[in-house]
Amino acid sequence: MTTVMNRRDLEFLLFEWLDVASLTESPHFAEHSPETFTALLELSEDLAETYFAPHNRLGDTDEPRIADDGTVTLPAETGAALAAFAKADLLAAQFDGSVGGMQLPLSVFQACMAFFQAANTATTGYAFLTIAAANLLCAHGSPEQVDAWVRPMLTGETFGTMCLSEPEAGSSLADVTTRATRSADGSYRVVGTKMWISAGDHELGNIVHLVLARTPGAPAGVKGLSLVAVPKYLPDGRRNDVVLMSLNHKTGTRGTTNAVLAFGDGTHAPTPEPGAVGYLVGEERRGLAQMFHMMNEARIGVGLVAAAVGQAGYRKALEYATVRTQGRSLTNRDPASPPVPLTDHPDVRRMLLAQKAYVEGGLALVLRCAMLVDRLRVVEDDQQRRRLGLLLDLLTPIAKSWPSQWCLEANSLAIQVHGGYGYSRDFDVEQHWRDDRLNPIHEGTHGIQALDLLGRKVTADGAFAELTAAIRATVAAAERLDDLQEYAEALDDVLMHLGHVTSLITEPEHATGGLANAALYLEAAGHVVVAWIWLELVVAAHGQEGRFYDGKRAAAQYFFRHELPKVSAPLDLLASHDRTALDLDPRCL
Repeated sequence: MTTVMNRRDLEFLLFEWLDVASLTESPHFAEHSPETFTALLELSEDLAETYFAPHNRLGDTDEPRIADDGTVTLPAETGAALAAFAKADLLAAQFDGSVGGMQLPLSVFQACMAFFQAANTATTGYAFLTIAAANLLCAHGSPEQVDAWVRPMLTGETFGTMCLSEPEAGSSLADVTTRATRSADGSYRVVGTKMWISAGDHELGNIVHLVLARTPGAPAGVKGLSLVAVPKYLPDGRRNDVVLMSLNHKTGTRGTTNAVLAFGDGTHAPTPEPGAVGYLVGEERRGLAQMFHMMNEARIGVGLVAAAVGQAGYRKALEYATVRTQGRSLTNRDPASPPVPLTDHPDVRRMLLAQKAYVEGGLALVLRCAMLVDRLRVVEDDQQRRRLGLLLDLLTPIAKSWPSQWCLEANSLAIQVHGGYGYSRDFDVEQHWRDDRLNPIHEGTHGIQALDLLGRKVTADGAFAELTAAIRATVAAAERLDDLQEYAEALDDVLMHLGHVTSLITEPEHATGGLANAALYLEAAGHVVVAWIWLELVVAAHGQEGRFYDGKRAAAQYFFRHELPKVSAPLDLLASHDRTALDLDPRCL
């Protein structure tokens, strides 16, 4: 058993379900073929197991520290792994050929990234953030900025970060106080403090920080924010005035530096003007919209991380339960008989099946979103493009939050399967749980995703109708298959329930109460969406024989019989317009 990811599962998702081969019919992806996709999956698996997985524990125990000279010390294996990743051109894989990329479909690239995230999500974080920063600069930066920063990002010489939060303004970006003032030469001087900056400092190469800041005269709130690129080292090699104040020590992904950064405190002032030298990306006061380009990609990426780390825990729990013997079966109480493998116990099988349903369903959801991005890239019809965009926008907060919640639960079950050993550091599953625990907060908390889903996405004109149409198309396909009619009927019923409740709680007179319970709505809608994904998977597997396909059918059965029924109670509560949390006096807490 591979220690990181099930390549057979990825191949099934890409080739048998999503039909990524059809993308090569488009001129944009025409240079690729199923053979190149398969070769990249094989390469990614090999690199992940050779360079990333071996030091996953080391990055956790020997976490980044600040040396006496103020630099960040990382294990040598971190740099070696990232160098191998860059040498394989994986940093450039999804980018256009015009900037040195190989124009790989995002769906295939995300499948490749799953190997690395499962093997070592902390080290992969440096590449993950750099790719996201490069994508933003390609979309909104000038040609000069692309040449100066994106090209070296794609070769591993330069890294990227996103700098949003501040000590007194975490998720509330309207309260950002960092200032960016235009200088006579057209550059900007940035002054302020940013916190919780993943990959915020290291010695792996230059770093370009994408900083949300407020320009003089800008209005209050998020509409007054601009996006400024602040490199650690300026083009002439001088050190910019970006100072590492401290490192945060988080529960998991400890191998990724997490920094408090001071911009423009005078420590490394490169010019007589106070402030770190920065360069405006796009136009002033468009910063948040531009940053959302990076954040939307990152939200889908966080869902991938959650699913991949969940799968790593699941696979290790399955391997352990197969070889570990304990107790006797339910039908054999003879104490003189030899103990049986843990997999002989139905409750252990239940826990493993739950993990499988969560992590494989979550991974499929993320790849479905990536495929929507690919389709948007090649579709020519404007109406079709709008419909695909609406569906992707609606699914994005679910793709971030559902795997972050339920693949974390899979990690918890992996610990449980290990018994007492699961809580010790002698086995990897406790680290996987800690690593995955960060994802419900990364790129917007669970509650923020819920507000986005209910407050904006489902109310967008035609968005919920697009989701409904997509689900009903799958239901119709399943209804034609005798052994899937049970699932089709169950999903159709709960979809009607979800639609009815959605219309109720988005009515103007109930909107505030609905938003107060938005997290409940997100969880219910997420389960409906993942049930749809599982129905699609078993439709794709229909008629296929073998244990792999039987495993898909078993996981789908578990999800429809054990998980989907959980949706009815929260939907009924939402329909009642419950105001328990909204009306609660905080002094009663």
